[in-house]
Amino acid sequence: MKRTMPGIVCFAVCFPGLVAVAQIADAEEDTTARIPARPRYLLLDSRIVEKTENARLAVGAVKKHPGNPLFAEDKPWEPRFDNLYANVIYDRLQKRYQCWYSPFIVDEAVSRTPREERRDVRYRPRGREMGVCFATSKDGLEWERPELGLVEFQGSKANNLVIRGPHGAGVFEDHGEKDPRRRYKMFYQGMAVRFSADGLRWSDAVPCPQIDARGDTHNNAFWAPELNKYVGITRLWDGQRIVGRTESADFVTWTPAVEVLRGETAHQTYAMPVFRYADVYLGLLMILRRDADRVHCELTWSPDTVEWKRIDPGTPLIPNSETEGAYDWGCVYGANDPIVLDEEIRLYYGGSNGQHGGWRDGFLCLATLRVDGFAGYEPARADRPATVLTGPIVFSGPSLRVTADAAGGSVRVTVLDIQGESLAAGHPISGDMTDEPVRLVEQDALRELKGQPVRLKFELNRAKLYSFAFGE
Repeated sequence: MKRTMPGIVCFAVCFPGLVAVAQIADAEEDTTARIPARPRYLLLDSRIVEKTENARLAVGAVKKHPGNPLFAEDKPWEPRFDNLYANVIYDRLQKRYQCWYSPFIVDEAVSRTPREERRDVRYRPRGREMGVCFATSKDGLEWERPELGLVEFQGSKANNLVIRGPHGAGVFEDHGEKDPRRRYKMFYQGMAVRFSADGLRWSDAVPCPQIDARGDTHNNAFWAPELNKYVGITRLWDGQRIVGRTESADFVTWTPAVEVLRGETAHQTYAMPVFRYADVYLGLLMILRRDADRVHCELTWSPDTVEWKRIDPGTPLIPNSETEGAYDWGCVYGANDPIVLDEEIRLYYGGSNGQHGGWRDGFLCLATLRVDGFAGYEPARADRPATVLTGPIVFSGPSLRVTADAAGGSVRVTVLDIQGESLAAGHPISGDMTDEPVRLVEQDALRELKGQPVRLKFELNRAKLYSFAFGE
């Protein structure tokens, strides 16, 4: 059977609003709307932006929590967090945060080398075993690592281990799963999967050798509704680290992993947890800088989980501390999913105070972003305004709302027809805003445009624009 690329299926199936607009285009023989109708439009989606002047797409500015680090490797079964590979979710029924993380529960080099001797001895990993541990929190800041009594370690089950052995485990709660025994899913190096009803007691491993990937990274998997399939992100290798992708209809039978992204030999793509946000897919791309032997976190995006683009390459979304020896000076490894709250986005991550291949202490850490603040357009030259022009979009108004940072500046919006003629001009708005209504001079005239394709022109004066949306 001939396979259709998932991205093409997604484009045709998951954006039905686009079909009607495409029919308008065929009838009028011009280039009308090519942008899918959706509740929210992120400016980082390059399909939306047709033209810019003096504008650059830049990642957002995170704030590291003053309570960092949130917890450290201070248990006998946590000799070395290494990269942590955290998986954090918020259980809305229990109103609790949950975290599955993967320390090396056995690391002979760490256990047998006193701290005072490490300056004179190079770290060489040996006799290592990874496990998956569980932590929980009411507020996402103060964490408890409960004694679960499930897994034996050094003759005792008084620990928070849920399983021994899996390397780089991605854990997620599958809200669409009908079988309660498979509510939680694990995807890890091997390649293999496991299932759980509660996230604590796990089934036997189900080998998935057809994936054919090295997988020694933070593997992660998720349900992609546009594809009606699960997608797994793992690691391939051909002399350097490469991001690989596989897919499955049942989480058991997977396709061979194929390359979807790579960096350069000196700056390699180490891991890329992926999540869905506002109808696109975002990736937290860990970059190993081999010259410095340090790791930072950048941002990528995809319309379909197949084609990936880096945003502001070389600029971290979650940067390392500049102070050598600080809790995240050496390495930053983003967790698999952000926690999206009404007032902020929480990005948990594993930090370490030493270089990737050296002695280091590891921690769970937290950075936050403003709503929709992953990336936005701003003036390339601060002394001049920037202009961002969208392609044709179905106007589903009658109101228009924007999310931007414009304290000390302004955002001005003009609604244009397909030919670029002004239909309605907005008043400049200032301040840091989330879903701020735009007052248009010809507001009443817009009601007649509902369902019609328009263009939007944004003029940014010392401002950064992240998203816009139509509303009632």
